[in-house]
Amino acid sequence: MAALLDRVTIDIWNEIIDATITLAKSGDARARASLAGYLVGKPQVEAPTPLAVIVQRISGSDQLVNELATPAIYRAQWQDKEDAETDNANDTIRAKIAAELAHRIDEK
Repeated sequence: MAALLDRVTIDIWNEIIDATITLAKSGDARARASLAGYLVGKPQVEAPTPLAVIVQRISGSDQLVNELATPAIYRAQWQDKEDAETDNANDTIRAKIAAELAHRIDEK
């Protein structure tokens, strides 16, 4: 490693970066991916597969709505234990969040 660090000076590394930027601008996908990996990082989670999205749609489940609804469901369970324990109350919260998301998407 020491030999590599001795040979690859800051000036050489700057030349490599400049060359990578030039390649990325000219359409080189590997150069763009390399720069993006350093500049914005790798995604923390992976996007769901198309099959997973289809299964969610068929089952009537929406991962985003479920994730957004979870805190509201927990709050409701702590505030009014009798109503919140029913699936009906949880479904009502999910439906309200889904409607709000749809409304906000339609506004744009």
